[in-house]
Amino acid sequence: MQLPIISDSEQPRLKASDKQTGGQRGRYAVVSLGCPKNLVDTEQMLGRLDEDGYEMTDMVEDADFVVVNTCGFIDSAREESLGAIDEMLALKREGKIRNVVVTGCLAERQQGKLLEARPEIDAMVGVFGRNEIVSVIDRLQSGVDEQQKLFRPAAIRPLSDAVRSPVTPRHFAYLKVSEGCDRLCTFCAIPKMRGKHYSKPIEQVVDEAKRLGDAGVREIVIVAQDTTYYGRDLYGESKLTELLQQLDEIDSLDWIRLMYFYPMYIDDRLIDTLAGAKRVLPYIDMPLQHASDSMLKRMARKTTRASQEEILHALRSRIDRLVMRTTMITGFPGETDDDFEQLADFTRQQQFEHLGVFTYSVEEDTPAARLPNRVPAEVAQARHDALMAIQQEIAFNWNQSRVGSVEDVIIDAELPEQQGVWIGRTRGEAPDIDGIVYVSGIDPGQNVSVGSMLQCEVVASDGYDLIAAPLSS
Repeated sequence: MQLPIISDSEQPRLKASDKQTGGQRGRYAVVSLGCPKNLVDTEQMLGRLDEDGYEMTDMVEDADFVVVNTCGFIDSAREESLGAIDEMLALKREGKIRNVVVTGCLAERQQGKLLEARPEIDAMVGVFGRNEIVSVIDRLQSGVDEQQKLFRPAAIRPLSDAVRSPVTPRHFAYLKVSEGCDRLCTFCAIPKMRGKHYSKPIEQVVDEAKRLGDAGVREIVIVAQDTTYYGRDLYGESKLTELLQQLDEIDSLDWIRLMYFYPMYIDDRLIDTLAGAKRVLPYIDMPLQHASDSMLKRMARKTTRASQEEILHALRSRIDRLVMRTTMITGFPGETDDDFEQLADFTRQQQFEHLGVFTYSVEEDTPAARLPNRVPAEVAQARHDALMAIQQEIAFNWNQSRVGSVEDVIIDAELPEQQGVWIGRTRGEAPDIDGIVYVSGIDPGQNVSVGSMLQCEVVASDGYDLIAAPLSS
């Protein structure tokens, strides 16, 4: 059985041949689920295991143990994580693997409940215990029973990601600038799973970015639970502007992409920095969740539709060719037809280039779980579908308007089923979550490989995707 590295959007498989072979300590396989922040945690654990002499394999039958790094954010993510755990436990019962180690958000969130339901789990490692993955595995390999407790350190602090084995293709990587979240959005359990907000010092983030650039990474994607809050815990004020100014000077990087903006602490200095940057892309992911004031209040978002409109106008008017991504929630408790119509109107008004929609999922131990006036599931889904239909037209029209433009395209992979066709992205598409660009017509003599940057003309659009041809050199 070949074991893929899994995330919420089909991460590339990490093959044993891509790794430095370990040697004698043991072989392992890994399943990584959830968001890019979780993927960084996975890479950090892999780095420590590889450094300590363990060897990774993508064939589960060759593994002594399997690490399942779980997501616990919403129902569908939890079900996916539990399914992966159960699949690995079934293999353990068949004698194909020796140990199953569960790490990450679901381990942190469910702790004893998870062990009670699945006593065959050999060890559990919490979010902030990931640095000790080697000592946990060492004890398991020595026959020590670990599973009666969740392993986590006594002191929670920001964790370095300098030691990591990449799961993403070599040319791009996620760079986590902080851990946890101080927001108390009523629908979200992240603070319970990942704790309060802890920023990495600026010099640490810059050092990690330089390491990535020196290793061949051309694009870094900045991730956190709340990017605009960066630095407030360490420096008493947001320091995202200062961080981006230093990252923008790293010559080994080509693109710096920004994810997980919160619509607060966006000031003129930050906008000016984004507008004048050499490497920070005019691309912002800002999950807004809703546009009705009553819904924003019930969600404890601490913003209003008018405030969101003001921020978006400032960004659009001052950053050339800005591409915006956002996410929305339909069916939140108390959402009326009028609330949804306000959300639909806002979406039409703002013309987001990329927009994702979630139906509300009840999260235990969150304030929203206790709110009255639940929206029937079929109503929430119908609103989801209606909003996606609005967004589809916006996105398709935007892509059609790009035909004839010239764009830099970074190559992510070769299309397996069609020789000579490559898959890439422009600065307007984030890896794994946005559309892609099909590049064909490359001169046979041109040296193209994964990570190449080509100047291309967009010759056609295909729904959410683009078709492009390289300009003659």
